[in-house]
Amino acid sequence: MISQEKNSGNPGIPAVHARADRAHPVTLREVAELAGVSTATVSLVINKKKNARIADETRQRVTEAIAKLGYRPNAMAKTLVSGTSKFIGLVADGVATTPFAGQIIHGAQDEAWKHGYALLIANTEGNKDLEKDAIAMMLEYKVRGILYSTWFHRPTDVPETLREADFVLVNCFSPEAGAARAVVPDEAQGGQSATEILLREGHRRIAFINTTTPAPAKDGRLQGYKTALESAGIPFNPELVLEAYPDQEGGYGATDDLLKLKVSAVYCYNDRMAMGLYDGLRENGLSIPDDIAVVGFDNQEVIAAHLRPPLSTVSLPHYELGAAGVRMLLGLDAAPLDSAVKIACPAVERASVAVHLPA
Repeated sequence: MISQEKNSGNPGIPAVHARADRAHPVTLREVAELAGVSTATVSLVINKKKNARIADETRQRVTEAIAKLGYRPNAMAKTLVSGTSKFIGLVADGVATTPFAGQIIHGAQDEAWKHGYALLIANTEGNKDLEKDAIAMMLEYKVRGILYSTWFHRPTDVPETLREADFVLVNCFSPEAGAARAVVPDEAQGGQSATEILLREGHRRIAFINTTTPAPAKDGRLQGYKTALESAGIPFNPELVLEAYPDQEGGYGATDDLLKLKVSAVYCYNDRMAMGLYDGLRENGLSIPDDIAVVGFDNQEVIAAHLRPPLSTVSLPHYELGAAGVRMLLGLDAAPLDSAVKIACPAVERASVAVHLPA
């Protein structure tokens, strides 16, 4: 039977019922009274029940009443009915407080909004108790799923509570094969791109200053360096690979050893290391890029774009990592369990590289 409920015999919604200033949120009952229908009918209209037999004129009155009163449906009540909400959780161990990894949040937030979701963010600073509570809270809110992210690319143990939700690892991966979907930067491709910047400019004797810290980036960026040399027909020379602590002091301290290698160009593990190397080279009376070309990694804008000359580097794709994590969670991107999906690290060429003229 089609509902033919009337508004006291009068079509339309009386203006006297539209109240601009209210001391409390508009209720379902108030909408029903204004539209002249039952609360059950209002609920059916709000929840867009496809099989509800409601007359078009009745549905129109309810819609007008909602608009005039400014009624907002109870999101938590809808969540209880549907079993899920329009929230996506993001639990991070320090992403929000690092200078460039915060782009993971930006990318995830933009992608979530694009698909009608809002992001719930918990920054735990590595506190496991806080992490457990944050995940529990998100489960209580019945989030669509959870992105679990670390501030640098590394293997991670999947928290047991996280397994209660649909989840994707972002900028990290489980060492247990097939344990979780993950999206990570393609470190090897990034290392290859960094080396190729120098190769394209004619450099052939290229050093690599790697980190002393064990990490997927250490292995991947070295592999990329080797691949680029091999593709260019240049034999890999392990004597041209140095190691230093991955900060400004590490780069500065590697200067003397680098100069003994008589190279025309150097690729640094990260931009902070390259910044220290700039100082060391200048103290030795060398000009960048005329005497030696330098390439970094990370594209940490506060460093790379403002060095003199500006530093050629490779970007860590933090924004795209966040966006890809959301797409993977929503089933919009392929998500194999047998290996992490790798996101390309694009090259950013600036003035720290120039054509090398052999003697």
